[in-house]
Amino acid sequence: MIRVSRIWEAIREAGLKPVDGASLAAFRILFGVMMTAGVIRFAALGWIDRFFVKPEFMFKYWGFGWVEPLGPSGMIAVFTLMGLSALMVAIGFYYRFAIVLFLSLFSYVELLDVSNYLNHYYLVSLLGCILVFLPANQVWSVDALLFPNVPDKTVQAWMLWWLRFQMGCVYFFAGVAKFSEDWLIHAQPLHIWLRSRVELPVIGSLLQYWEVAFLMSWTGFLFDLTIVFWLLWGRSRPLAYAVLVVFHAFTNVFFAIGMFPIIMIVGATIFFDPDWPRRFVRGSKPEIGNSPASRRFPKRAIFAVVFCAVQILIPWRNLVFPGNVLWTEQAMRWSWKVMVREKNGDVMYRVKQGEREFEVSPRRYLSADQEREFSGQPDMILQLAHHIADVHTSERDRPEVRVDAWASWNGRTRARLVDPTVDLARIEDKVWPPAAWILVAPKSPPLGSKKRFWQ
Repeated sequence: MIRVSRIWEAIREAGLKPVDGASLAAFRILFGVMMTAGVIRFAALGWIDRFFVKPEFMFKYWGFGWVEPLGPSGMIAVFTLMGLSALMVAIGFYYRFAIVLFLSLFSYVELLDVSNYLNHYYLVSLLGCILVFLPANQVWSVDALLFPNVPDKTVQAWMLWWLRFQMGCVYFFAGVAKFSEDWLIHAQPLHIWLRSRVELPVIGSLLQYWEVAFLMSWTGFLFDLTIVFWLLWGRSRPLAYAVLVVFHAFTNVFFAIGMFPIIMIVGATIFFDPDWPRRFVRGSKPEIGNSPASRRFPKRAIFAVVFCAVQILIPWRNLVFPGNVLWTEQAMRWSWKVMVREKNGDVMYRVKQGEREFEVSPRRYLSADQEREFSGQPDMILQLAHHIADVHTSERDRPEVRVDAWASWNGRTRARLVDPTVDLARIEDKVWPPAAWILVAPKSPPLGSKKRFWQ
């Protein structure tokens, strides 16, 4: 008991220690600037209309089927308010209201269509949720100028550790996901993607070789799995951050994955010392706090612990599902399985209504973007089957809807993804139990892969 009490006392002392709020303020500013730029980019590329206005059908998250788009004017208003709230976060103007508004609008947009899911969108939601509970406006904000009664320019150390934990989860679980035969032995799906970039100058001709993909697969695995520990160690932190910047710059060149590299580069600044931004501001001195450290964690720290526990458990939930998660897609989202599968498929629905039987193409209801995303994801295939059944339901009966769904996964030969004998119109969309109508993943290795580097 004495040993436990000493450990708890050490945790409390370290967590409640007042530290300079400059790094949290810098994180707020950079986050707000990124999100403002992201909204402007989204609108400039015409994506508001492309993803949220033109599609006739949208795939829903389980439990959020009631979330609907607001029409052309409404969606433009949503993105306008989102951009303004992100800018308010950046300058720290009515910060608490601004971050809550931004998070609400961003979450609403993300819940509109499952086919738009991206890991970094999910990360933005999580970081926004964390910032709601942190006093990130105590330093370098309009609020600090308007309301000079802000008591202190310091924050408690646990607040920075919360953000560090969330950034660390992305890297660590992305590394764990790469601990697989496909990634480490077959160098897939990296080999597929690199071969499509042979037109790049200087190094493009090298990207066709499996050995290059093999080397890069191992590099990516080791980077994701260890970079957090190098960032936490003060002596290795500057070099680790430099490696991080180069790594994400190269991934952006090779794979064009949007804002994800920028978000990770900016987010990793939270691993530096709390006063690091002041080194770039002439005449600015570190704040060390004038009051003794609190002896009790605030209630929001309890929420932070629960939040972190959930973030640890979610990536492991696929262990309770049978089969390969990269094939079944059950428990795939929100688990930081970053860039570990290349999947494409062909889907055709077969509708039987009385004595009449006919085929229905997904293109009748989906945009090209939606069709590309949904074709390898069984839960979306099921949702569209229900929609097709609803469309063709008459006063007399509800039709049967079956599907011919074939998918290729990480370069393997195409295989059936869904049982073609099952009437999907009668299958309820559930989180649990595991879906028996999803067929077993193919056991064969990817085509053209090499078992050993030395062969």
